[in-house]
Amino acid sequence: MAKSMNMKSIVAIVAIMIIGGATLQRTEAAVHVVGDAVGWQNNVPNINYYANWASTRNFTIGDTLIFNFGTGVHNVLTVSLDDFNDCDTDQNPSLLNNGPANITLRTSGMQYYICAFPGHCSRGQKLAINVAATATPSTPSTPGTTNPSTPSPPGTTVTQSPPPSADSATSVAANVALTTLMSIAMAFM
Repeated sequence: MAKSMNMKSIVAIVAIMIIGGATLQRTEAAVHVVGDAVGWQNNVPNINYYANWASTRNFTIGDTLIFNFGTGVHNVLTVSLDDFNDCDTDQNPSLLNNGPANITLRTSGMQYYICAFPGHCSRGQKLAINVAATATPSTPSTPGTTNPSTPSPPGTTVTQSPPPSADSATSVAANVALTTLMSIAMAFM
């Protein structure tokens, strides 16, 4: 009878491990092509084009922004809120001149980008985004993000960021839990 109870316990533990492992979701970083097919330019449909574009997306640490533009025609400058509002390009240690430019989001909070070419920012070539620390599990796939099999607009090059490493926090926690439960199950055998 006791042997039968131990076997039932082992089966229950293994079932919990399988179900628990199947329900763990691995969060993948999104790739956002700024402006979608329009890309990063100063000839946008309206001055709020990039603000409207950003308002329909969720940005999370680890996501990548791709600014599609021709080298020598536009650039991307990370700026403060004041510089964003004033289109001030005097402080430019983070100027990216080669297009397309990829920026991986590494901190949460508001982040601001402008084109430093004269007059471009004032004509609407500026982007403000709010980056969340983590994605919410109930969030559906982000509209406007690219899929590796989705072609880029003609004349652009998109480099894919590598997927998150297997030793991400979620994977490590899942592996530790699974190993612990397997060890407990083996101890009862």
